[in-house]
Amino acid sequence: MIPPANSLVKYEVPKIKSTKDADKPASISPAKGTKAASSESMKLQDTDEILTAILPPREWTEEGQLWVQAVSSTPATRLEVVGLKEQLDQKIQQRQARETGICPVRRELYSQCFDEIIRQITIECSERGLLLLRVRDEIKMTLQAYQTLYESSVAFGMRKALQAEQGKADMRRRIEELEETVKSQEKTIVEWKNKHDALEKREAERRVADQAKHTEEVQFLKRTNLQLKSQLEGIIAPSKK
Repeated sequence: MIPPANSLVKYEVPKIKSTKDADKPASISPAKGTKAASSESMKLQDTDEILTAILPPREWTEEGQLWVQAVSSTPATRLEVVGLKEQLDQKIQQRQARETGICPVRRELYSQCFDEIIRQITIECSERGLLLLRVRDEIKMTLQAYQTLYESSVAFGMRKALQAEQGKADMRRRIEELEETVKSQEKTIVEWKNKHDALEKREAERRVADQAKHTEEVQFLKRTNLQLKSQLEGIIAPSKK
């Protein structure tokens, strides 16, 4: 197992954890000396237990040996707090964390910084440390809820985008079908128009021919009428004489 990466949380020097130490139950040594010393020893022990509960020891295997690194119970000085701020800024720059938006790197670094602050506060006052632990857990739950909501909204947006793309494809196919139908109808219209023009032309020619035939017949009848009239007059005229 690869040793854990360097963290903003202050830890003790790593130690090898033997099998005997793992199997041996924790025991409290009997109090010695004055009552004040015993009380201070119990307070330190309670603080260590609270720190271990808040920030469990890191464990890893290296060259077949189990290493354990517990969180430090040494109070932080003013210079260490200033150094923590500088380390945070340096790591943000080194790991190229984004300044805005969702960034796992930035979230991890600020989480480590908050854990270190909880460690420092717990050493001074365990009650305040436990209260900050509740705040940290609530923040993590809220962030997890926001992350779940964000992932859900991203998935929903992707589904809607895919549906929109599918709808666009269907619409394109529908437009192509309608364009083909329009072309077919326009072709049919042209054919019917040509037929109509041909029929009108034939009908006009027929009317002209009928008109000419009718005119010819009228002229023939007029000539016939004149001939008959002249013949009738020729017959009637000698009779009168």
